[in-house]
Amino acid sequence: MTDQLRTNKQTFDQLVEIANQFEPNAQINTIQHHGSGNINSTFLVTLDLQPPFILQRLNTAVFCQPESVMDNICILSDYVHQILEQENSASSRRWLMPRVLLTPQKQNHYVAKDGTFWRGISFIDNSQSFDTIQNLQHAQEIGYGLGMFHRLLTNLPPEQLADTLEGFHITPGYLAHYHQVTERMQFQSSPEVNYCLQFIRDRPNLPYILENAKAQGILRLRTIHGDPKINNIMIDCSTQEAVAMIDLDTVKPGLIHYDIGDCLRSGCNPLGEETSNWEQVKFEPEVAQAILQGYLEVARDFLTKNDYKYIYDSIRLLAFELGLRFFTDHLEGNVYFNAHHDEHNLARALVQFKLTESIESQQQTIEQIIADLI
Repeated sequence: MTDQLRTNKQTFDQLVEIANQFEPNAQINTIQHHGSGNINSTFLVTLDLQPPFILQRLNTAVFCQPESVMDNICILSDYVHQILEQENSASSRRWLMPRVLLTPQKQNHYVAKDGTFWRGISFIDNSQSFDTIQNLQHAQEIGYGLGMFHRLLTNLPPEQLADTLEGFHITPGYLAHYHQVTERMQFQSSPEVNYCLQFIRDRPNLPYILENAKAQGILRLRTIHGDPKINNIMIDCSTQEAVAMIDLDTVKPGLIHYDIGDCLRSGCNPLGEETSNWEQVKFEPEVAQAILQGYLEVARDFLTKNDYKYIYDSIRLLAFELGLRFFTDHLEGNVYFNAHHDEHNLARALVQFKLTESIESQQQTIEQIIADLI
């Protein structure tokens, strides 16, 4: 049996049985591993006379409220489809929202005999995703995709969604955990470790900047994606335009600045998160300009003056936040993030802290880019 027919002791016959829960009358042709995600197990199911669909096993160790995750996605999908039905006929651009497939019992998920949690999601045809920015046109489409997602959800009350990842992107919480770790654990000193310790000490107020603005009513809660990395925005193979946002497990109430900052943090570092040349990491303002230009093409109408004011801070904060999380995990012995060697998460932290430095050194340039686009 080939590797494509096996995952986590699931045989091909078992996968067929699970897939049939979402398309009970279909003839299944193939079930193949799909995508590059490292949390859920994802398969593309092709059928004889019907469109293919995505079959996923949710990682319930990460998403400990899988039913709430699915309820969030269904609320989101139903809401967006009502808007798209009104807008698509008048739009020259294709934009799709993945649909949740139901079982014959009208359930939005299926729990297999071994207790694993599965779902079926419609497949976005004639599209692809990339792990890195390909060019400035691609960067602009990444921004457009995130902006379109936010625009469609701008009037969806966030309180309708469950917070399935409490504390996610709340940097003061990560900082508190970091302090607990450094107080209780012994760790080996090195120039790299000392650099990270000092880097965090030098920025005592940065972790609080967005949460303080929220507490003061300057920024408000909205519905956010939560993980708007580049490969979660699908690009139409024919037009090269953004066509959908996928991987909606992290959708929750939050500040859209977490999405904006994370998208720019990840998209404007051409060396990527896993580079070994951390000292060469640099934030590319030209790419940031393209992403923001695409974003504001559709987001301009719902952003406030205060929203614009905190865009630079969000980029800087999200790079710092991820570095803080990587470094804390390194000190704890790599208990959260997968690590290929003992110092993997230390290396990742160095990349994010160097990226933060680059963002800070270009503050005037980045703020001018934002001002020119308003």
